[in-house]
Amino acid sequence: MLQITRQSPARRLTASRPFAIESLQSHDQVVTGVVQHGDARGRLLGFPTANLTMSTSARLDGVWSAVVVTEDDGRHWPAAVSIGRRTTFYGRHGQRLLEAHLLDVEIELYDREISVHLVNRIRSQRRFRDVEDLVGQLARDIEDVRNWAASISLEAGTR
Repeated sequence: MLQITRQSPARRLTASRPFAIESLQSHDQVVTGVVQHGDARGRLLGFPTANLTMSTSARLDGVWSAVVVTEDDGRHWPAAVSIGRRTTFYGRHGQRLLEAHLLDVEIELYDREISVHLVNRIRSQRRFRDVEDLVGQLARDIEDVRNWAASISLEAGTR
């Protein structure tokens, strides 16, 4: 079951604040659900993702810097997250998904419950002219998330 919570007070992580996993509790958007099998398009493009089906409104659509936490063991990783209908491939009628690309880790998450803490919205969703344009933008988005994670000293996989 997918759950979206709005937690308050809302606070953003910045380089001036040391990062602690406990500070995730103050973020304003958390999506929790069980990782589903997708169509493996991200893996084919070189950006494997953990997918959560989103049946909610478009208010969270966009690309985000995020932290993914596995509920069973509390490990966490920085992630580039896309929420939307994947219009480049499926038009406006595609299924809305949350797709989380964990940085610098390959871990099996299928059928595991995760919480995705959406920290900073990077950009809006958009349709790309072709796959090359999409892949180039994904690489830039991931670099933005990598810089953000480094700025707050977020270490992957720790508890």
